Amino acid sequence: MILNVLHKTRYDFAAPVGGILQSLRLTPAKCEGQKIVDWQVSVPGAKMGALFRDGAGDYIQTASLRAPTDHIEVTVSGTVETTDTAGILRGHRERVPPQAYLRGTPRTEPNRAIRELTEKTLAGMEGASTLDRAHALAAAVAVALPYKPGLTHAHTTAAEAMNEGAGVCQDHAHVMIACAHLVGLPARYVSGYLNATEDGTPHEASHAWAELHIEGLGWVGFDASNGSCPNEHYIRLGSGLDAQDAAPIRGVVLGGAEERLDVTVVIEAQQQ
Repeated sequence: MILNVLHKTRYDFAAPVGGILQSLRLTPAKCEGQKIVDWQVSVPGAKMGALFRDGAGDYIQTASLRAPTDHIEVTVSGTVETTDTAGILRGHRERVPPQAYLRGTPRTEPNRAIRELTEKTLAGMEGASTLDRAHALAAAVAVALPYKPGLTHAHTTAAEAMNEGAGVCQDHAHVMIACAHLVGLPARYVSGYLNATEDGTPHEASHAWAELHIEGLGWVGFDASNGSCPNEHYIRLGSGLDAQDAAPIRGVVLGGAEERLDVTVVIEAQQQ
């Protein structure tokens, strides 16, 4: 599948700030399931650092603006050719061992509800494969947290989402990671894009899911929000311990001021 991406992020500040330094994880990962045909990341007025690949195999680039400004805009545009690898991350070179992703964060800390969900889901599955157990957890998370925008926010933890009883893709990924850690499975948060419309029409398409490390297969993606593993409709950007760690844009503002954020992400499937 050929996917065209247009992703714009604009920060407007109530008063001019002294400068901005950003870390951008906005270039698709290099793996068998996706191939970059064309890709640009631009930040008008900023000095762009060299693109490099970190220990997790994800591409990162810095952007610095060292002059007073009342706004900054990041524009991503490009085309990616994708194929279905049944959710398995193949050909993705990384140096960080899977065991590093057994470490949790405050956002993925399990509470009693998550512990009970994990125990109930896996009860009687002692003889099942690790992959089947992972699929069962993903299905259980989807049932426990129906998709409902507006109840949670960017800083909501897995425990808080469970208390709300609903959430979005970020919450599903955090709870999935928490469940996996409880049974000793390395798990991480993945940010990317999703082309969800069957007819290829443009739509809002930022997305997130979890990857669990399955012995014999490697990293496998689980999208509890859609009840599937990532396929040719997905573009993988980067990963981390949680949503903050894997955020496509992270930054520091010199001279803090109240800001307003406006994000537009559109994916369009190109007719072949």
